[in-house]
Amino acid sequence: MNDTGGASVRAGRPGAGVPPGTGPMTTTLPPIDRAPLRRRRRRTIAVQAACVVVSLFMVVPMVLIGLAAVSSPEALLEFPKPLIPSGFSAGTLMAFIEATGTIPALGNSLLVGIYTVVLSLLVGAPAGYALARRAFRGKDAYQVFMLLARALPIVVLSVPLATMFLNSGVYDTVFSVTLLHTTLAMPTTVLISASIFVSVPADVEEAARVFGCSRFEAARRVVFPLALPGLAASSIFTFVLSWNEILGAAVITLGHRTLPAQVLASLGEAPQAYRFAGGFALILPALVFILVMRRYLVNMWGTTLR
Repeated sequence: MNDTGGASVRAGRPGAGVPPGTGPMTTTLPPIDRAPLRRRRRRTIAVQAACVVVSLFMVVPMVLIGLAAVSSPEALLEFPKPLIPSGFSAGTLMAFIEATGTIPALGNSLLVGIYTVVLSLLVGAPAGYALARRAFRGKDAYQVFMLLARALPIVVLSVPLATMFLNSGVYDTVFSVTLLHTTLAMPTTVLISASIFVSVPADVEEAARVFGCSRFEAARRVVFPLALPGLAASSIFTFVLSWNEILGAAVITLGHRTLPAQVLASLGEAPQAYRFAGGFALILPALVFILVMRRYLVNMWGTTLR
């Protein structure tokens, strides 16, 4: 048995039983086609380059406005202007803040933005839930029809609304601007909310109903908490839209203007320093709001950005 086992071991060794003069058999592999990898690499580089260009297109003007807002009055008058100001001063921003009407206009903008977010979510979130959970005739046409409010020029909406507000006694109030901004934000709020509720599995809601919840309780206790990050992200879009809207607020207000409308009304006779400081003041609160709500940013399928 020992001889047999030894023979088996020797036979299992590499090269055992191979006739003399012959080497081991080799298999020639076909060449690797690296063209798909090169195309993918080029596509990735092109996408990254496009992202960098778009980011620079958006960031560079904000950086330049910010530098001009903290420049000294003498540095603003230099020609040609250097990329980095020769002198920095808080006097430009302080002059803008201390100007007549700036602080009340800032408060009006914050109130209008917050009220618009709340009202849009109170009306748009249930409408988006209905679109996500109910199938009815003309559903697609209804969603397209909602976008017509954004397709119309803002003047087309502002003038009739101004007439209606004058007749109802709410002209030149924060409430009237809130209604206008809610009208503009409602279509996108409904559609974004609908896409968020679609990403919440219907099985979870049905399981809650099996355990005794009504449809309203299942939506309130299960669906809405799961969709809360997406709804918070949609509020970013609504707040930024309300903060940046200027023409409608300028038409339907006189003494209670928002900050963009106040800056627009003062541009004709304002010095250059006021314009740069006003532009920086319009950018900063929206950026702060986006940074605070950044963790709730979602895409159309509800993937959280952390």
